[in-house]
Formats: sequence, structure tokens, C-alpha cells
Amino acid sequence: QVQVLESGGGPVESGGSLRLSCEAPGHGFNNHAIGWFRQAPGKERDVVAGISYSGTQTWLEDSVKGRFTISRDRAKDVVYLQMNSLKSEDSGTYYCAPLLGLYSDERPRAAWERGSIYWGQGTQVVVSS
Repeated sequence: QVQVLESGGGPVESGGSLRLSCEAPGHGFNNHAIGWFRQAPGKERDVVAGISYSGTQTWLEDSVKGRFTISRDRAKDVVYLQMNSLKSEDSGTYYCAPLLGLYSDERPRAAWERGSIYWGQGTQVVVSS
């Protein structure tokens, strides 16, 4: 069974920065495109960033362009989400998962169903204004 670990969240003031990390110990994500997903209270989980398995192609949701950067360290098998100039609307629980559709014209989506047991616990980001 895949175990996903997201970390790096926490409380931060508006305008601040955080770096989230995503790992899958014992399974690894190096052969997958990976996405970061945000779930705000009362809302659906939605993709905010994605990166190809090679790390050469990335996708960012419009609201985070210019502020967020997704990257991966294939040697460590870790995917990062650097979040700068944080806003209150960035608050939520952030998850990572394999990604589909990164190379298409459609919005990328998670490879896992909403209720899949593979989703990790996520890491919570709280941006105070």
C-alpha cells in the first residue's frame, strides 16, 4: 500500500513563505507526474501545481502563478511546493498525489479517486491576514 507523507505546513502571516514536501516512503514517486492539491474548508480538493516525472515540465493554477514553484529532487524522491507571498485564500490542507493530464490541454487531475485510501493526511497551511 502506498504511504504518502506531506509536510511543511503551518501557520504563517500573509506575505510569508512556506515550503511543502511530499514523499512516498517505500514506494517512491520518481516514475510519476505529481501534483499538489489544496482543500479549503468546505470546498473540494483541487489541483494547484503539477510536475512531470522528469521535472522538466510544470503546471500552476492561475491564482498561484508567480508565487508558487513546484520542483522535485529525484535523488531524494521528494516533490516540493515553494509558496511565497502567501494570501489568506491559500489556506487549506495540501495533499500530493500522482497526476494525470499534465501533458494535455485539460486541467490536470489526480490519478486517485476522491475517496481513495492512498491519499495522505495532508499538511495544513493557515495564512493569517
